[in-house]
Amino acid sequence: MKLVDIYNTVVTFGIQMDPRGKEKVRDELLRAKKEFDELNKDEKEFYDQEKLVHPYSDTRIVYGKKDTEVKTALAGIDIEVGEVILADRLKERGEKIDLLFSHHPEGLALAGFYNVMYMQVDILNKMGVPINVAESLMLERIKEVERKVLPANHFRSVDAARLLDIPFMTCHTPADNCVASYLQKTMDNKRPDTLGDIIDLLKGIPEYRESAKQGAPPKIIRGLPSSKAGKVFVDMTGGTEGSKNIFSKLSQAGVSTLLCMHLSEDHFKKAREEHMNVIIAGHIASDNLGLNIMLDRLEKKGKLKIVPCSGFRRFTRKR
Repeated sequence: MKLVDIYNTVVTFGIQMDPRGKEKVRDELLRAKKEFDELNKDEKEFYDQEKLVHPYSDTRIVYGKKDTEVKTALAGIDIEVGEVILADRLKERGEKIDLLFSHHPEGLALAGFYNVMYMQVDILNKMGVPINVAESLMLERIKEVERKVLPANHFRSVDAARLLDIPFMTCHTPADNCVASYLQKTMDNKRPDTLGDIIDLLKGIPEYRESAKQGAPPKIIRGLPSSKAGKVFVDMTGGTEGSKNIFSKLSQAGVSTLLCMHLSEDHFKKAREEHMNVIIAGHIASDNLGLNIMLDRLEKKGKLKIVPCSGFRRFTRKR
């Protein structure tokens, strides 16, 4: 496959798996086009025009030519300078690496990744939170994350890839959409009665089972195994954690249990105040699941050898 085909498949499948639905994605792209059309010539020079194609600012080809032929990809949860050097060492030992495939964003994809957080407004509204409340709370949180990202050294790993001439792309929110939609569908279809039932469902999924064997199992951090699950909200896409003040609104919307990749201590305290059940499925295990679902889709499009690294384990669901 060519690099551009991999990229296009990733964003197309990401849209297909987007928990907001295709119409909301289309609306976002129309807003981006209107925003771009209203810019003057000088402003357009600095506009990331990929936003006109898809809404996932954390997913980009950050180095390399689009027509590069890719047969083998080094895939990892994080591809930083160490993994770039690892790819070069593998090449020296005869393992041809044509692409660095990272889940977490780097370079341009890291600099603007907070923009994907706007999708959480529609996700929260779909769960029953009034749109004006979701938007107000999320705007404050997005600005907070933007301030944290601003001083980062965004291009360290991209510069390493450029110097060693190894193509590099990131696949963040499209993969997170895969895990969020997969688990939400599982919860909605299976309707687990208790938190213990949710844990059992998770441990039946290869990625979480493997993580449990390695000492990082899914864990109930608020509630008991016998606690009633009620309405479960799978909160696993949209860049990073949303507003810590959203939990009262989710509780009022009837959500009883949060199923998350991770949750900060401040967020946890707010959820606890609302008497919400909280299960941490696991960050890296959840990233593994989303990435594996995405790679299954890629391998349906063409032959692609995956060399796992950086916390990634390949499990396939191809039939």
